[in-house]
Amino acid sequence: MADYHALEAENRALHEEIVRLKEHAAAQAQKQRRFRAVFENSPLGQKIITPDLAIRQANQALATMLGFESSQELVGRRIMEFAHPDHEPDWEKLQESLWAHKEPCFVLETCLVRQDGTSFWCRVTSVLFPDDGAELGYTTLENIATRKNLEISHQRLYEAQETILHLAAHDLQSPINNLQMLIELLRLEPVVQAAREADQQSIRKLLRLMERSCDNANALLKDVLYLGQMEAARLEKHRTDLGAYLDEHLALFRVAAQEKGLELLLELPAEPAYANIHADKFGRILDNLLTNALKFTPAGGRIWVRLLHHEGHARLVVQDTGVGIPENLQPSVFDKFTAAARPGLYDDTTTGLGLFIAKQIVELHEGKIWLESQEHQGTTFYIDLT
Repeated sequence: MADYHALEAENRALHEEIVRLKEHAAAQAQKQRRFRAVFENSPLGQKIITPDLAIRQANQALATMLGFESSQELVGRRIMEFAHPDHEPDWEKLQESLWAHKEPCFVLETCLVRQDGTSFWCRVTSVLFPDDGAELGYTTLENIATRKNLEISHQRLYEAQETILHLAAHDLQSPINNLQMLIELLRLEPVVQAAREADQQSIRKLLRLMERSCDNANALLKDVLYLGQMEAARLEKHRTDLGAYLDEHLALFRVAAQEKGLELLLELPAEPAYANIHADKFGRILDNLLTNALKFTPAGGRIWVRLLHHEGHARLVVQDTGVGIPENLQPSVFDKFTAAARPGLYDDTTTGLGLFIAKQIVELHEGKIWLESQEHQGTTFYIDLT
């Protein structure tokens, strides 16, 4: 009797296991149907690829995208067959990222070639997932040809405008230089020299205003031309003793600071600090930061240039006791032609390009620049170099 009850319990447990397995199988089948419905009916190209980039499964949207009538025509073919020759490394990068480095997701924009030989841009998103002991890639492709063509068109337009702007800036330098020479000649004209003292003062005032306008125009042209040179040139950097470099570079600024009644201080670490820099271009960073400090620090104030060792790299700090930057303007100070540009305390004008140029050069040095400022208390700029 005990054996009967044991057998009955075993049968009941077996029946429950069979029911559970059927329910699990039904649930799995339901999931498969849902996946297939989403996979097949998606307006985006969908495919499942193996580690060698062979297509195991594809939907009709992908087939249509590549110019095929049926998705079955894609099964077994490698995606490299459809990669544009210039963009084959994109797929090699995807393959390496997913299967070699085990990144869970990889996104790229690349160019594919249709069956008829025409090409189009697409955005590819691929995720890695396990399947029967293997790892496959589930990949979505979105045709972005319209957006990419617009982007390329806008880039060409931007480059054309930049070229025209740089050419115009270059050509304008000569007439402005000529104007400056004419101003000097006018100062020496006998008619001016012979004029009454009151008339001479009026003429000199007008000449000074003309000269200042020419200086402002030259500053803007210089910045615009510098932008073009900066974007076109490659940066050749050399290991530099930053302390010696700063001491030499600050010589002219010490004179300018003294003329404005300011104190310019250089503080160097006990141990020399080195960094790989392009001396001329890095000098432009210092020029822009120190020029700003001189513009916005009232007489009697101080400007510090500090060089520090910080977490294994060199940190440069330029601090002043000037008027500071309003909090609402701080996020845009590094923008091109920034709205944060303001006239200085000594009637100095600004092009709105100085800090933008400084940031670009810092980034070309693979460094980082940022600021801290409070109104009426001064501004501090930080530059970290590797």
